[in-house]
Amino acid sequence: MVMEHKRFLKLRDVESYKIAFHLSNYVWHVIIRWDRFARGTLGAQFVRSVDSISANLAEGFGRFGKKDKIRFYRIALGSVTESLDWNQKSKVRKLINQEAYEHIFSELMKLPKAINTQIKTTNEKLTT
Repeated sequence: MVMEHKRFLKLRDVESYKIAFHLSNYVWHVIIRWDRFARGTLGAQFVRSVDSISANLAEGFGRFGKKDKIRFYRIALGSVTESLDWNQKSKVRKLINQEAYEHIFSELMKLPKAINTQIKTTNEKLTT
């Protein structure tokens, strides 16, 4: 008799989380080089908003009920929009170069689809 092992999804396997986690570390490494004023004002807000994406995805993943999970995934979507704003301000204020701006922008633009897929999957797979 062969026992079949059921494979449980792990957070580190979730596409939206992987994108958000790597992006948050990228943004951290960019901002840590800014001068004290820029880091303490715009930089701190930018790091918080980008960190919030992966943190809310993780918290939602760890929740039991479908509605609770989805609530945190939707909060993560709001943090994506906030992060787009901080990225734009960083560019306009000449705190990041075009290459960093474009990388951050392109990664942020991947997240709504990935998070909405996660919401859809959660809706379909969970009953409560």
